Amino acid sequence: MRIADLHEDISWGTSQYFNDTINGPAQSSIAQLAKFDQALVFAAIYPHVRTWNEDADKIKALYGRATNPTHFSFDLILDHLKFYYYLERRGLIKIIKSPNDTLSKVNFVISLEGTDALRDIYDLYVLKNLGVRVIQLTWNYDTKFAASCNSRKDYGLTGEGEELVKLANDLGLLIDLAHASKQTVLDVASISRKPIIVSHANARKLKDSRRNLDDEMIEAIIKAGGIIGVAAIPSLLPNPSIEGILDNIKYIGENYGWDYVAIGTDFLGMYPDEVISGLESIEKLSMLSDMLGDEAEKVLWGNAYRMLKYIG
Repeated sequence: MRIADLHEDISWGTSQYFNDTINGPAQSSIAQLAKFDQALVFAAIYPHVRTWNEDADKIKALYGRATNPTHFSFDLILDHLKFYYYLERRGLIKIIKSPNDTLSKVNFVISLEGTDALRDIYDLYVLKNLGVRVIQLTWNYDTKFAASCNSRKDYGLTGEGEELVKLANDLGLLIDLAHASKQTVLDVASISRKPIIVSHANARKLKDSRRNLDDEMIEAIIKAGGIIGVAAIPSLLPNPSIEGILDNIKYIGENYGWDYVAIGTDFLGMYPDEVISGLESIEKLSMLSDMLGDEAEKVLWGNAYRMLKYIG
């Protein structure tokens, strides 16, 4: 069985939660991924340090439990990259940078979660040379490029944001709209010349949350040729179980097409106890495969794998 996950916080899980993300039994690890015939993970760089301030109330309202606000740093981008390249030097993973790369057993596509730490759009040239291939426009904070799902005034893409999207298209960097505001999603879908992804979010029709996608947002992503990774985040599901995941997959697949839905667990980006019944770790995707039947190959592998043709 081959599996692809559009969002895992491997480096964050190591640095912030002290998980053994190489051999450990946490939500995901290299050892667990290696049990599959092949694994493709969009491995996030989350360049934030946890702190406490008034933003905690906003984020708690979003997720339903006390959650740290953060501050960000470009230096952290480098620290997380060093960790991923360490894994590659040890022969544990292969970092995929081009559609011409031959996949190994466990493969990572490096993704930056949020543009908070970027000074200007030209940082994309540096990030590409460092191996980053996915740019997620926002986390839960507004940036000078785009409004987030937590925005008090949804201004969508700024002028700089439009230029960033265009440059990302030129450089072969995928745009990820997880955590983005509705207007940001609609704006990017209207100007991007390449398919876009939403790496980890669910359908707002099934669970009303600003982090989830309403039908207009889903339609815009699909029309742009993009895909949506259904997330294993308890607060974003109609019920915190593998059945809740299945309901979201079916909602998108049956209403919009099975070519546009994938998995984006957010494993290791959540608190260690923040797991859902039946999908407590990446190994349990085999159970989801059985539940999906004929659509399993597309959802758990093919749709995410198809996005590799647009990187480089």
